[in-house]
Amino acid sequence: MIKEKIASTCKIYNKNSDDINIIAVSKTIASEKIYEAIDCGCRIFGENYVQEAYQKFPEIKKNFPDISLHLIGHLQSNKAKEALEIFDCIHTLDSEKLAKALGKEIQKQNKKIEIFIQVNIGQEAQKYGIEITNIDDFIKFCKKDLSLNIVGLMAIPPINELASPYFALLKKIADKNNLKKISMGMSSDYEQAIALGSTHIRLGTALFGERK
Repeated sequence: MIKEKIASTCKIYNKNSDDINIIAVSKTIASEKIYEAIDCGCRIFGENYVQEAYQKFPEIKKNFPDISLHLIGHLQSNKAKEALEIFDCIHTLDSEKLAKALGKEIQKQNKKIEIFIQVNIGQEAQKYGIEITNIDDFIKFCKKDLSLNIVGLMAIPPINELASPYFALLKKIADKNNLKKISMGMSSDYEQAIALGSTHIRLGTALFGERK
């Protein structure tokens, strides 16, 4: 059903459905349900916490080596080492301190990893992310000074507001900085996000149902 919705949205807005990556958000979801999702064709999973990922995914990745694990929750700089050991992609680079920690660990582990920068798109005090006014300079710093593999941007629009203007703004910032990948859109608004340029949608409830 989700793939059908993605296909029809892509057709309307002249997008290629092959460019849309479904991230199955498996936070608090038991391994049995994750295996069910794998059987249904899910290959990218998103976890919010390093510790929870370690409880579930070493075994899952051993059984299914083609699984890709993405970190979609806030990462503390002192957890950079552990995060890089288990995750294949990080969506939540949100500070200079974390950028430096990741740069150091990537060199130590000699690991190739794709990184998205989280933008505080709604300029909310309680949310993580790089401020819109600083984002261009931060992207340059990460790429040129730290040689990080920055592939795209990620954002979570403010709750109880129309998401579309924030999606459009994130796409504009990504285009300006020649970044091809955009992580935006969740279960309630992924069709809008795809219409406005998302390449990675983060689906929890739509796939696994309401969390207890």
